[in-house]
Amino acid sequence: MSKSLNQIYLPAFGGISLVIAVALVMSNREYADDRMSMLEGRIAQVDAHAAESKQLASALALELEATKAEAATVTATLTALAPVSEGTFGLGRAALAEEIAAWDVDVLPDGRGLPAGQGDVWTGEEVFAERCGSCHGDFAEGVDNWPVLAGGFDTLADEDPVKTVGSYWPHLSTAWDYINRSMPFGEAGTLTADETYAIVAYILYSNDLVDDDFVLSNENFSDFDMYNAKGFVIDDRPELEYAEWRAEPCMSNCKDEVAVTMRSVFLVETPPEGGSNSVMNHSSLEGIPSFTANGPSFIPASTAKPEAPAAQEAAAEPAKGADAGAELIAAGEKVFKKCKACHEVGDGAKNKSGPQLNGLIGRTVGSVDGFRYSNAFKALMEEGRVWDEESLAAFLAKPKSYIKGTKMAFSGLKKKGDQEAIVAYLNSFR
Repeated sequence: MSKSLNQIYLPAFGGISLVIAVALVMSNREYADDRMSMLEGRIAQVDAHAAESKQLASALALELEATKAEAATVTATLTALAPVSEGTFGLGRAALAEEIAAWDVDVLPDGRGLPAGQGDVWTGEEVFAERCGSCHGDFAEGVDNWPVLAGGFDTLADEDPVKTVGSYWPHLSTAWDYINRSMPFGEAGTLTADETYAIVAYILYSNDLVDDDFVLSNENFSDFDMYNAKGFVIDDRPELEYAEWRAEPCMSNCKDEVAVTMRSVFLVETPPEGGSNSVMNHSSLEGIPSFTANGPSFIPASTAKPEAPAAQEAAAEPAKGADAGAELIAAGEKVFKKCKACHEVGDGAKNKSGPQLNGLIGRTVGSVDGFRYSNAFKALMEEGRVWDEESLAAFLAKPKSYIKGTKMAFSGLKKKGDQEAIVAYLNSFR
């Protein structure tokens, strides 16, 4: 008797489903076990790393404490006195007395520090001309823009003071020390002590502070008082004045109007032969506008350049004598270049290291106002001596022989033609 299909297949399918279910359950259980094992392993690794990190942190903390202790020890060592060392390190040797003396060259105002030695005016003139004259001139008058060393007395209160060794420096030791250490320019330290004494003596002579027979030495050095020794005071302005006028500076719109209140007293011109000369500026303030934020108060009218005068008809040929006189004056102008460093002539001429020479012929010797003459010139002025062409030519030939004691160090004009030419040139400035 046959069975139905349901009775055959249903039990079979039920068995298969049970087997599959059991297999799935077993598979999931194995996966869960593996997962749990993996997680337990990672937890163990984290715990191990945490232990190592804790040990590392402890080690670093100990190292930090040790470093702090070492730093404290080093600081205490640096501030403590150095230990006394027995013996030497075997480096170098003790300085010799001569080596110490070579460095110990500063000179004080009272003469301390000066080496033994001496120098006279005439030796100083020779050394100065050879070693210093190329910059400072043979007569300490200064060449071009190099410093003037002589003259300038009683000018410190002027608008254009002349500050020289004679007129300004308060201590003779400054001159000696500076020359000894720094001069000649480019050859510092090559002067002997005697040469330095002689140069300083000559500078004093050039300033008419000593006579021509003066000898400067370490023995009489401190006895000499400079002309401006009392001209310096202690600067007390920071305590007494600064607080009264110091304030924040104005940087914009500081004035409603700005005007030119004065012109330059001197102008610098460059002559054809080179160098430079300071000349008086005779310009006035007339015609100069004032200025505001809106511009100048007015614009000066331009003026046309004056036309050259029409050529004049040729004049009659001048006499030969007039030609000769003009040529002699022209030659004298060239010779006068030797004198321009110390003397001036012409409009606006003023005293420099020598007196101005306008109207020299017929003038009493040593009579220019405001110039400090040597004692020799003062004596001639008291005698009433007057310059004429003959006496001027004789003086220019040999100045020191003609007037004993003159401080003019110029050696003289050897050529008679030069003497005649410069006398004619000076005679043209009446």
